[in-house]
Amino acid sequence: MIVSMAIIHARHALTTRLLSQTCSRTMMTTAAQSKRAAKQEGTIADVFTSLDPGIKVAALPARFIQLKKDVLTDMGATHASIVQAWKQVLAALEARTKEIVSLGGEVIPRVSFTDIERGLSNTQKDHIKKSGVVVVTGAVPKEEALRWKASVKEYITTNPVKGFPANDIQVYELYNSKAQIAARTHPAILRTQQELLRFWHDPSNKHVDFSTPISYFDRLRIRTPGDRSFTVGPHIDGGSVERWEDPTFRRVFRRILAGGAGWKSHDPFDVSWRVDAKQDLYNAPGQCSVFRCWQGWTSLSPTGVGEGTLRVLPMLSLATAYIMLRPFFRPDPADLESSSFPGSIPGKGQELNEETHPHLRLGETMTSIPEIQPGDQVYWHCDTVHSVEKLHGGQGDSSVFYIPAVPLSVKNAFYIRDQRANFVYGLPAPDFPGGSGESTFTGRATARDITTSQGRRALGFEPFVSGRVENDELVDAANRVLFG
Repeated sequence: MIVSMAIIHARHALTTRLLSQTCSRTMMTTAAQSKRAAKQEGTIADVFTSLDPGIKVAALPARFIQLKKDVLTDMGATHASIVQAWKQVLAALEARTKEIVSLGGEVIPRVSFTDIERGLSNTQKDHIKKSGVVVVTGAVPKEEALRWKASVKEYITTNPVKGFPANDIQVYELYNSKAQIAARTHPAILRTQQELLRFWHDPSNKHVDFSTPISYFDRLRIRTPGDRSFTVGPHIDGGSVERWEDPTFRRVFRRILAGGAGWKSHDPFDVSWRVDAKQDLYNAPGQCSVFRCWQGWTSLSPTGVGEGTLRVLPMLSLATAYIMLRPFFRPDPADLESSSFPGSIPGKGQELNEETHPHLRLGETMTSIPEIQPGDQVYWHCDTVHSVEKLHGGQGDSSVFYIPAVPLSVKNAFYIRDQRANFVYGLPAPDFPGGSGESTFTGRATARDITTSQGRRALGFEPFVSGRVENDELVDAANRVLFG
């Protein structure tokens, strides 16, 4: 115990040095330790073919024919078992798609921050697990969220910002504004993330600490009325062909790919294989390399249906089963002799449309998030299909900070070590398009703008503290990554 306390005190002393005026040499060392190569410059358009209608999608190389056969062999599937699974999934889709169309926006779970604080009921949890999405209201006071928006607008006006599209920016390549830091470290947002991370489980109790959210820097959106440019179609982030191509990643979906009725027992909240999955085999800008449980955003404006908001496909496990089986059919006869992985383009996200994935009935089942207010949060599971409304038909801006829920793991600790170094110098977060970023910007955030211990831990500026004996080894390993 005495030794452990000595270690903790020593690491707190290091934190103080990091935050002091005399920390420049320490931070230069931290930056030098980063082994992650910067991505090429770009914007969010580099991730999605739907943002570049003129792009021509080439057929995948012949090696993907063999990949299909290798996947089924690896999973122990047979032609008969995979056909059986496909038929069962298609039958289940008929019922679920009708239900979604009938319910409309009511299908999307909505809970209050009060619910979060007292603990979600089993009914609420079941609803969220089935749909793969949740709206959380009331965590951040409306006035505070509006101040964040005013602050970031001033930051944009003051500095030479970049984004998409270049001539009328709707999505900004900004990661280091003071308002974004304030939001990422807000106690209520971190508390919300803690509750949602607990949906997940690690059978080994060794690889992930779901009680400790960390901060994964992402962009911001200020979408103006009438905009038709930011029309991201249905997709899943975190790689495309990697789901089948990476041997570890495909084991996340092993029960689906084994065929038969196994798809019914697929657990999208089991971390067993996902924590080490390689989601960015092609090292493309904008591809997530961390273990990210929930994608999410915090609203900075009142936004309703038809006002340029998020759309989701609210059927997590069933849609996942269909998507993972889809490359083996065209779309109904079995297809093991072509290189086709519909909607999968190396270096991009997994995209979907009514031609590539017809049984999902995306034109009817993609559901817009019902009205939200400034300070409300929306989270969706990392496998949830989502998109953005094609037209912002409202009167005011539709603005959000993208803030996902990401847990502590050793792999993620390596990432926030490098993210911390980039933040100190005002550079883009490591997974995102590179360049000089905000390094010369006036008014960007520094470590001194992180005002709480929990916030400093989330950004890698203060040692993590284990809350459970089972997490002691993991937390100690993460702290060694960050502080030596």
